[in-house]
Amino acid sequence: MIDYTLPVNIEDLQYYEHEKSVQLESGIILPQLRIGYHTFGTLNKSRDNVIWVCHALTANSDVREWWGGLLGPGKLFDTDKYFVVCGNILGSCYGTTGPRSRNPKDHIAYGMDFPFFTMKDIAKVNLLLRDHLNIEDIALLIGGSCGGHQCLEMALKDPSRVKNMALLVTSARESAWAIALHEAGRMALLADSTFRENQDRAGATGLKAARAQALLGYRTIQAYVKDQTDTDDQKIDNFKSASYVQYQGTKLERRFYAQCYYYLLKALDSHNIGRNRNGIEAALKQLTMPTVVIGIDSDMLIPIPFQQMLADHLPKGQFRAISSEFGHDGFLIETEVITKVIRATIPQI
Repeated sequence: MIDYTLPVNIEDLQYYEHEKSVQLESGIILPQLRIGYHTFGTLNKSRDNVIWVCHALTANSDVREWWGGLLGPGKLFDTDKYFVVCGNILGSCYGTTGPRSRNPKDHIAYGMDFPFFTMKDIAKVNLLLRDHLNIEDIALLIGGSCGGHQCLEMALKDPSRVKNMALLVTSARESAWAIALHEAGRMALLADSTFRENQDRAGATGLKAARAQALLGYRTIQAYVKDQTDTDDQKIDNFKSASYVQYQGTKLERRFYAQCYYYLLKALDSHNIGRNRNGIEAALKQLTMPTVVIGIDSDMLIPIPFQQMLADHLPKGQFRAISSEFGHDGFLIETEVITKVIRATIPQI
């Protein structure tokens, strides 16, 4: 199956070629599907010693790269005990079919003709990978931010096979605030005259601008003031904080595709576990597995009240707040306290 060239080299990436068509929530048919994924550890005979990790928006399936503090012997994701799985999400550019994949009908990249997909579709693809790996039960389903959105959808599609869940800095639906931020990012992408061109580097300048804008929601005012304030009081241009967002925008532009970013932002907007389930509260009542919901006190993107709401309506939900100076991104950084919280609230892990 011809798919596409990854923007960066990803070590130990595995592939599942799902040759059958997949119907998306919109009713549109995706003719075939490739899923990139990583596994760590060994699956036991009963095929239930599984920790399934759902990654965030622009991450890939290699958990070592972005949650290495949780992965390895003796850590929360103990690879001597558990089989750890992470699949790259639908629409990404790190191994799973997306806008820069080649359409099997003409072997030309889909580009902006890629079908619209939702968070439910992303979860559906994750479950296709679960079935391919012949996994019986998931001992712990865990994700932060967009990863938490996926966890909720995966659990709702097959709740009896998820034994425990951990949701970090996530919500039951995407807020108007977050959707507005996403639209600002899409406006930056569309302002790039190359964005709709059917080539990998289309929209690269717009992607840099969109990433710079998104960073304002990922961190905190206090962190910018602390780390990016210039010490030279005579300076009138080329400020440190300006250089920082330029640098971060360039970093993403070099490792991601703008069209994939656009579609993923659209998928985030679609997140609402109450859709076609008689509302959010009715949906959450179906999730009876022990669940810890973790919020970060400085998170400006998905603030603590969104996690409190989840815990209040999950039958076995527990809410825990942690402190971090890193805002929303703290879920990627505060691995020691995250480990302590999960082990205290879900002691069987």
